[in-house]
Amino acid sequence: MSDANTQAQGLAQGQAWSRISVPVSGTAGEALALELAAQLAKAFQAQLNVLFTPPDPAELAPWLGEGFMGTVQMATMESLKTAAEESELAARAQFAAVECPGKTFTALNSPVWQDLAMETRLSDLMVFSDVSARGQGMLSEAFQQVLMEERTGVFIARKPFNINGTAVVAWDGKEPSSRAARRAVPLLKKASRIVIIGAPVGDQPPELERLAAYYAAHGLKAEVDVLPKGDVVQALTAAAERHKADYMVAGAYGRSRLREFAFGGTTRALLQHTQLNLYMAH
Repeated sequence: MSDANTQAQGLAQGQAWSRISVPVSGTAGEALALELAAQLAKAFQAQLNVLFTPPDPAELAPWLGEGFMGTVQMATMESLKTAAEESELAARAQFAAVECPGKTFTALNSPVWQDLAMETRLSDLMVFSDVSARGQGMLSEAFQQVLMEERTGVFIARKPFNINGTAVVAWDGKEPSSRAARRAVPLLKKASRIVIIGAPVGDQPPELERLAAYYAAHGLKAEVDVLPKGDVVQALTAAAERHKADYMVAGAYGRSRLREFAFGGTTRALLQHTQLNLYMAH
């Protein structure tokens, strides 16, 4: 097949993802994220890139004092090294149990965040566990950094799902939800049903048909479901249940991250108080 035909086929498939990465720290709670990442990778015939993300001694050093060469400091560093080695063994065992052709395992080096950032920039999708998305565990900060600083599409794996099932797209016409709606096109091309959901913003009715027209240009047929005014998160989760959605596409942090943290917000509520599989982008 010629290069031109190959490129045309790739465009017709919706810019299919070729590299799906999942950071791990070696805990049992990451098993589902690994399983769903492998499911996504197989669906796209993509590389599954498993990234062991250990605690970073470079981040601990400033807390240990100047030079950090005392007995207590050295013992702390040695304990950290031992814990990282044990966690890597656990992560490698989980990796070995995952069935996925073309899978790779990479142990990130210090400075770990810089190494993770580079891998993120060279990935089409990042997959995180529910624990990380809720701000708990070793990878909670990595989740926030990948989503907010690298602005990479993130899939939050919470329960088994049918990639060919129903997807709901939460849309309010603003930048974060629009970016997520666009970036999710390759995933939505796998769905058998797409429902765009949204509630009025102030006195303005949601213009869900405009997103439906955008999807139609990509060869996607989407339904629209206008939600009632009121509690946005409750309306979104109720719609997801009503449509028996396998996952929801949503924007992340439409307001400032600090304001979201201090006063709550749709993103924080979706992350903290639902069991939805989520595709998010900021």
